[in-house]
Amino acid sequence: MKLRVLGCSGGIGGDLRTTSFLLDQDVLIDAGTGVSELTLDELCAIDHIFVTHSHLDHIACIPMLLDSVWTMRDRPITIYAIDETLEMLKQHIFNWKIWPDFSEIPSALQPSMIYQQIELGKTVELGGRSITAVPANHVVPAVGYHLDSGAASLVFTGDTTTNDALWKVVNEIDNLRYLIIESAFSNSERELAVLSKHLCPSMLSVELAKFKLKAEVFITHLKPGELELTMREIEEDVPGIRPKMLLNNQVFDL
Repeated sequence: MKLRVLGCSGGIGGDLRTTSFLLDQDVLIDAGTGVSELTLDELCAIDHIFVTHSHLDHIACIPMLLDSVWTMRDRPITIYAIDETLEMLKQHIFNWKIWPDFSEIPSALQPSMIYQQIELGKTVELGGRSITAVPANHVVPAVGYHLDSGAASLVFTGDTTTNDALWKVVNEIDNLRYLIIESAFSNSERELAVLSKHLCPSMLSVELAKFKLKAEVFITHLKPGELELTMREIEEDVPGIRPKMLLNNQVFDL
C-alpha cells in the first residue's frame, strides 16, 4: 500500500497545492488542488474519494474530476464522508447552481457519483486496505483518517485543533508508522488558529505531548509565505520529536 502526497499546502501559488493524497491508484484522501497533478488516465482510475470535511481546499477538485472522467468510466465514483459533510456537498456544490449534480448524470439510475456515509470508528475495507475515520475538532464537522495495510499504518489528522479524543484513538494503534498533523499558522497568529480551530506551533507542542508512540511525524497545511517561519517555530517548540515538513510527491509505504 502506497500513499502519495499530491498536495499538502494551506494555499496555492507556484508549486503549492492544497490537500490531497493518492492511495495506490484508486483512492483519494481529500481532493484539493493537488488532484490536478494527476494525468487523465490517473484520474480515470479513481474509484473512491474519502473527504475529511467540506472546506474548499479539501474538495475543490471533486467537481472537476467528475466532469473530466464521467464519459470515460462505466462505474460511479464513491464519495465517503460523515453525514454532515455529504449534506454540505449536496446542498452547496452539486446543486445545479454551483455545479451539476453528478449523482443524476447521466441518470439517477446510472450515476457518475454516489455518496457513502461513514461513521467515526467504523472501518471501510477496500481490497485489504482498512480506512477508518478518526476524531477531528474543526469549525465544521470533520474527521481524520487511519490507513492500515495490516503491516503498518498512517494517521492523517485532517484539519483540527486541540483534540484529546484523537490521541485516545491514535495511542492505541500498535503498528503506527507515520503521523501527518497540521500546523496552519505561525505563533504570531495563535488567536486566529484558536478562532478557526487550527493549530500553531505552540499549540502543536501541547498536542504532541499527548502522543505516546514512536512514529515519524510530518507537518501539513502550512500557509504560503510562512513555511520556514512555522517550521522553525515547530523545531523550537517541539523538542525531541523533530517533525518534518510534508512535501509534494512524497510517498509513504505501508
